[in-house]
Amino acid sequence: MFVATLDGIFKYSDLPEEYERYVQFKATIDKREIKPNDEIAILNIAGTTTHHVLFLDSYKSTSEIENELKDADAKINHTTLKILGGHL
Repeated sequence: MFVATLDGIFKYSDLPEEYERYVQFKATIDKREIKPNDEIAILNIAGTTTHHVLFLDSYKSTSEIENELKDADAKINHTTLKILGGHL
């Protein structure tokens, strides 16, 4: 199992270019139109070269995030979970 840690939380309009392809991919999967004010969390999946994208308005609780990551064979670290909880 991989560990997911927070790289950052950004408004889409402020998103660093290096994360753009991950956000676009996740938006396509979710059939979502991205808006400039969407709050997006970028998680680094340790031991891989990928990132996991969370559109924060899509979640009601951190347990939903934990379940999504579990399906991706990842576990979120405690500090990241606390930070995300404060943004939900």
